[in-house]
Amino acid sequence: MSGGITWRWICDVWGCFSDPSMGQLKRIVGTMDRYVYEDILENTMRPWAKANLSRPWVFQQDNDPKHTSSHVANWFRRRRVDLLEWPSQSPDLNPIEHMWKELERRLKGVRASNANQKFAQLEAAWKSVPMTVVQTLLDLMPGCY
Repeated sequence: MSGGITWRWICDVWGCFSDPSMGQLKRIVGTMDRYVYEDILENTMRPWAKANLSRPWVFQQDNDPKHTSSHVANWFRRRRVDLLEWPSQSPDLNPIEHMWKELERRLKGVRASNANQKFAQLEAAWKSVPMTVVQTLLDLMPGCY
């Protein structure tokens, strides 16, 4: 998946990765809506992509209503970000879903006393995932690249 990004937020965390590098995790405070998502795209994903990916690259997201809203679609058009066409109900095909399972395995049995500590644990586990794991997850995507 050369030059592609995949993302996912779970509970209060959003993250993205591609074959050259892991993006940063972003903690979500409050409810993620289209405005919070746009802020993450603009201030987290886009700077990371500009710094780590060469053009062309493709962004992959699921079809959650906040991701497909006209507000967010307009952001993608203005920023000239290409989106990967993606079936609406395909969690087993989405590499980020498998990445969250990898993080769950790495943190199994690790306790946190509060949300800040849990986020720090997630960040550390995220940063420790070898790129070979990322490449394996991306290679599992059927016929995308």
